[in-house]
Amino acid sequence: MPRLFTRLLLCHLAVMSVMTLTGCSDRNAQEVRLDQQRVLKRVSSTSVRTPLRLGMGAMITPKEGYVYYKQLKDYLEEKIDRPIQLVDRENYDQVNKLLESGGLDVAFICAGPYVDGHQKFGLELLAVPLVHGKPFYHAYIIVPQESPIRDFSGLRGKSFAFTDPKSNSGCLVPTYMLSRMNETPNSYFAKHIFTYGHDKSINSVAKKLVDGAAVDSLIWDYTQWQHPELTAKTRIVTTSPPYGIPPIVVRKDVDPAIKGQLRETLLRMHESPRGREILAGMMVDRFVDGNDRDYDSIREMNAWIARRTAK
Repeated sequence: MPRLFTRLLLCHLAVMSVMTLTGCSDRNAQEVRLDQQRVLKRVSSTSVRTPLRLGMGAMITPKEGYVYYKQLKDYLEEKIDRPIQLVDRENYDQVNKLLESGGLDVAFICAGPYVDGHQKFGLELLAVPLVHGKPFYHAYIIVPQESPIRDFSGLRGKSFAFTDPKSNSGCLVPTYMLSRMNETPNSYFAKHIFTYGHDKSINSVAKKLVDGAAVDSLIWDYTQWQHPELTAKTRIVTTSPPYGIPPIVVRKDVDPAIKGQLRETLLRMHESPRGREILAGMMVDRFVDGNDRDYDSIREMNAWIARRTAK
């Protein structure tokens, strides 16, 4: 494709050259030469700049918020003067595997996969969003609005929806809660499923397809903003302690200069009207530097479950 694009542009240059030789005024000829220079510059930059691949495996908003991520991609592309390719995957494990293999450079991921990737292959924090002024979020345990269930203990023997096996709020947190009760999903629930989407879990509870679910507080809040008629059919019965918020991460071997450009652009995004508009659509105040220690509580839950499983 780059070769075809280059040939087309060179043909365009040839046409302009013929126009110059066939009677353009000196002023017009000068304008044509300037146009030629701009086209050549574009050919050069297009042919040498490899796109950065930006993964969207765990977004702050559900998939319907894709439009804002497209706007963010365009914003970053313009600011760092480099093409960016959006890459979407169905689950968190696929995104982490691409980050590990070099198939992705940067990604929005869940807090759980960040902890896993940081330990296994040195995944780095690039920036984290502030939501309501804090770099933290919660797991919500939700039930249908009319359900008699009042807390997590009321879900014993019921059906339950997890989101993704690698999700912190959608799987690790409720599994940890069960482990503290000397229970497992198999022993506690009559049936449990994975929906592979927090919005899908919310929908499953709203439609009473399951008796309860564990979801990301950020996505429940986003859904409440966009579709209050849906969240009105659900009720939060348990709110977890705060955990480090789903971050934007980068592979450790990405060019440090590019990391710096991306980080600086994200951290200053809220300073421009266009940046603020995109952030508002994502329900994000602004981006800030991340702190790896904010994810220690997730590591502690993983360690607890590992010790219990080993017994």
